[in-house]
Amino acid sequence: MKRLNRSEAAVALAYRTGDHAPQVVAKGRGLVAENIIREARRHGVFVHESPELVSLLIQVDLDQHIPPQLYRAVAELLVWLYKMEAGEQSSEESPSIPVHS
Repeated sequence: MKRLNRSEAAVALAYRTGDHAPQVVAKGRGLVAENIIREARRHGVFVHESPELVSLLIQVDLDQHIPPQLYRAVAELLVWLYKMEAGEQSSEESPSIPVHS
């Protein structure tokens, strides 16, 4: 794994059945971001790199649901993840996610 600089960030989302939207369950910059990414990979969670989306999600408080403005972008990411898990798509075919703040 490449070493992140102090300004690079990571955000982990969780979507639980019954929730109206995904929730921010972890976020951080630098070493904290590296730990989030390392733990995700260790547990077999796919990691998608989208600096634009992360810059918006990092503003969401922990344990809060994502704002409606990000529903479409996160939905497209979840579709990509579903296809990855089903073996229908390679990790190199990462989605072009429209991010509008």
